[in-house]
Amino acid sequence: MLSSFVISSYTIPSFNLLLRASFRYRVRAFATSSRLRNPTRFLPLPFKPFFTTTSSFSSSSSSSPLNACGSRTEDDSLVILGIETSCDDTAAAIVRSDGEILSQVVSSQADLLSRYGGVAPKMAEEAHVQVIDQVVQQALDNANLTEVDLSAVAVTIGPGLSLCLRVGVQKARRIAGKFNLPIIGIHHMEAHALVARLIDKELQFPFLALLISGGHNLLILAHDLGHYLQLGTTIDDAIGEAYDKTARWLGLDMGKGGGPALEELAREGDPDSVKFSIPMKQHKDCNFSYAGLKTQVRIAIESRNVNTYNPISAADCQDRKSRADIAASFQRVAVLHLEERCQRAIGWALSIAPSIKHLVVSGGVASNLYVRSRLDHVVTMNGLRLVCPPPNLCTDNGVMVAWTGIEHFRMGRFDPPPPADEADDFVFDLRPRWPLGEEYAEGRSEARSLRRARIHPSLTDSIAISQMQF
Repeated sequence: MLSSFVISSYTIPSFNLLLRASFRYRVRAFATSSRLRNPTRFLPLPFKPFFTTTSSFSSSSSSSPLNACGSRTEDDSLVILGIETSCDDTAAAIVRSDGEILSQVVSSQADLLSRYGGVAPKMAEEAHVQVIDQVVQQALDNANLTEVDLSAVAVTIGPGLSLCLRVGVQKARRIAGKFNLPIIGIHHMEAHALVARLIDKELQFPFLALLISGGHNLLILAHDLGHYLQLGTTIDDAIGEAYDKTARWLGLDMGKGGGPALEELAREGDPDSVKFSIPMKQHKDCNFSYAGLKTQVRIAIESRNVNTYNPISAADCQDRKSRADIAASFQRVAVLHLEERCQRAIGWALSIAPSIKHLVVSGGVASNLYVRSRLDHVVTMNGLRLVCPPPNLCTDNGVMVAWTGIEHFRMGRFDPPPPADEADDFVFDLRPRWPLGEEYAEGRSEARSLRRARIHPSLTDSIAISQMQF
């Protein structure tokens, strides 16, 4: 078996966008009175672009679906299927617009990660292809629904690995075409940020978000839905990638993920035993760099004669202690780098939007309890509140995609159903490199690794351009 299922279904109490700005679409809205089990869902609206919305970038706490007249109505009966295949997990979930999670299914590729020492795009694609039908069907079965009960399908279209993104988008378009459902293309990093609004009803725009994972380090100011300002990003490696590499070098069991394995070992070590330098100490911005810290870790491992080919399960007491000290010291400095950048970002964000009250921390690394505790300290010192989704909603999942789809659908941002007989060689709108927002002027970096070709305009720019044109 290439994959193993982790399945859950529960309710959260009260406690996408396929952006093609050069195209025009006929946007259709749902009839609000008979949405479920009603094959005649659509009422035609005047000819409008995909991005049509009656809102501007002014701050708003909530929004409602568009009715047949083009105005918002309160409706908690939307049921959205979310599909996520941007990297190494195949995930699907069904979420209702009142915040109830009807089902959540994740098929992990942990065995492939362990075997190949990281994500191998072609192998990851093949694993997605093998399980995508089963994962989606399991999500429907767990929710006791069929496709005709859905209001729309949301799917991640970027950023991510093109080969992997294609599997999810193809599946979503097949369902949407066959059952005449609107489709919502989702920005992966926006979904990580917005899932916090599902679990914390007090979280309103504007807010600050730190998104940390294996491929991303991102500090953003979320002004409103679809309106983001990038305060900082990684100029080379992300913190999650540094955790994974360090865990592998220390001979840890990668079956449960490098990050969790290293966090567990670090509890046994002395965080002050190895004097690692904090990255980019001289740079007074909010960007991140972990390549240099990885080099320091490698040197420390070699200087202590740690046999990286010897698994930790076979290490003697002294060897295990050396590895634990390195793990703890690495974690301390890696998170100190986060703390410094967040402290500066909070100052910048409050000067731009003084009403900010929350820092959202999401992404796979946000599951780390040490990371949460240290960032909670920073946030508390600045009079803000930390919001972290539960661990199963920090890692890649379908819930965050479905919920982000709900948020955008309420604003009228969705594509009409694709043709049911779409050709197999149809070219999908995939966005492997897709910025979430434009860079803040003071935080702009001239680092060589950031001067990369951009395939697509940012999500924020795409929506803003569409609003200005129509």
